[in-house]
Amino acid sequence: MEASRVLLLSPAAVVPPPLRRQSCNLACRRTGRRASLKVVAMAEESSGSGDGIIEKAAIVGGLVSAPVIGWSLYTLKTSGCGLPPGPGGSIGALEGISYLVVVGIVAWSLYTKARTGSGLPNGPYGLLGAVEGLSYLALLGILVVFGLQFLDKGFIPGPLPGDQCFG
Repeated sequence: MEASRVLLLSPAAVVPPPLRRQSCNLACRRTGRRASLKVVAMAEESSGSGDGIIEKAAIVGGLVSAPVIGWSLYTLKTSGCGLPPGPGGSIGALEGISYLVVVGIVAWSLYTKARTGSGLPNGPYGLLGAVEGLSYLALLGILVVFGLQFLDKGFIPGPLPGDQCFG
């Protein structure tokens, strides 16, 4: 379990002198004429997901997947087809895995929201929260571009090389 320490300082650090006496709480201790800053509490912050490895994998996957999906959606909107298969199908595979990663992060987020009442934890440096937001934006982009593709062309290109685009 990862734990971090949070320092809460007394109001004497930020409250002007005439108001210090009235707003001073247990954390504020008078020593002579100056109020000393004292650590009020140390709180443990746990991620709630249990395993940091899953969070780190989601961060890396999300940070790679969001730009790939952006590239894929741009290509789909401008050319009518997704990304080309690439050497050995590697670009197409990356595209497909990216869509799965984004859907997985959104599903994890919705599950966590239903279970705890809040979304995913922020994670290290706030990256998991950022990836969660990027995933929702990518999902919105997917819905918009796929909808426009269906309205314009009447179909959404399939993932196999033999389908309408790369046959």
